Amino acid sequence: MIPSKVAEAFHVQARACENLDSPFMGQLMRLCATRTWPEGPIRDRIFAWEGEIGPAAQSVPLRLAGALHALHLTGHAQLATVYPPERANDDELWAAICDVMTTEVNHLNLWLDSVPQTNEVRRSVTLIPIGHVLTERFGLPIRTSELGASGGLNLHWHSYALALEGELYGPAGPVLTLTPEWDGPLPPQSTPQITRRGGVDLNPLNPADPDDALRLQAYLWPDQPHRLALTRAAIAAAKTPVTKGDAIDWLEGRLDHQDGETHLIYSTVAWQYFPRAAQERGRKMIEAAGEHATDRSPLAWFGMENDGSGKGAALTLRVWPGNLTLDFGRADFHGRWVNWTGGQAV
Repeated sequence: MIPSKVAEAFHVQARACENLDSPFMGQLMRLCATRTWPEGPIRDRIFAWEGEIGPAAQSVPLRLAGALHALHLTGHAQLATVYPPERANDDELWAAICDVMTTEVNHLNLWLDSVPQTNEVRRSVTLIPIGHVLTERFGLPIRTSELGASGGLNLHWHSYALALEGELYGPAGPVLTLTPEWDGPLPPQSTPQITRRGGVDLNPLNPADPDDALRLQAYLWPDQPHRLALTRAAIAAAKTPVTKGDAIDWLEGRLDHQDGETHLIYSTVAWQYFPRAAQERGRKMIEAAGEHATDRSPLAWFGMENDGSGKGAALTLRVWPGNLTLDFGRADFHGRWVNWTGGQAV
C-alpha cells in the first residue's frame, strides 16, 4: 500500500500540474498516487522518505518526474511510446513507468538526490516591461543583478521580445518571443540598453554544459513543447555565467553606484525562498544604498514574488531616489498571463 503522505504529495502535484495546463503530468502524478508500485530500491526510497515531500517542501514528485523526462529527452525507447506527443492510456503509461523504475535505478536515484531546478524563461514577461519603464523614467542604460538566477537564462531578457496587442517590445531580431495573456495598459515603448549583467545562485547551472542543459529542460513538462522550445532557444543564446554563492553576500559587493547607469536588482520567484534573516539583511542593504542614489545613478529593486495575497505573483518595484514603491499588478508564476496596472504608488 502507498503511504498516505506519498499518495497525498502526488495528488497535490497532479492538481498543481493540471492547473498549469499539463494534463499529461496530472495523469502521471495521479498514477503514482494510486497505482501499485513495483518492488525495488526506488519504491523503498520514496515510500520511506523523511519529512514533507510535497511541492511546498522537498518536491519528491517533481524529482521523479524530472528523472523520467530526462530519460525521455535522451531517447529512452520505451518512454518514447507513452510520452507526448504520443497518447497512452493509464495502463500503458504505468506499465512503462514501472519498467523504468526497475531498470533505471541508478539514473533515478541520482536525480532523486537533487531538488528540482528550473529557469522559467517566460518570467521575462515581467522583466521586459520593467526594463522599458526604467528606461523611460531615467533615460539611462541599465546594469543588472539577478538574485537566484539558476542557469542565467533570464539575465538575457533584453534579448527577448514581448508581443502585446500588435506591439513588439524588444530587439528586431529577438532570441525568442513571449506572448502572454495581457490585461491592463501597455507598458511604455523605449530601448533598454544593458551595460553589464550579473547573477548569483547557491547552485547555478551552466547552460553550456550538456548535463546542466538537460536538467534545465527535464523539469519542464513533456506536454508543453512551446515551453521547451523557448528554453532551448534561451540555452543556445546564454552567454553570462552565474556566480555560485550566497545572494546577499554577492549583492553587497555590487551596491556601489555608477554615474550614468540605473542599477536594477531583481528576482523572479526566488526571494521568497531566502531565509528570513537573509531577506531582512538584503532589504536593509538595498535601502541603505538607495539613500545615496541620484538621478544620475538611480537604484531599482524589482520582485516577481509570491506574497500570499492573490493569484500568481506580485509585481513590485522600488526606486530611488525618492524611495517609491510601485505596484505593477500580478503575473502567473510561469508567465502565462500578466495583470498589469502600470505602476500604482503604494
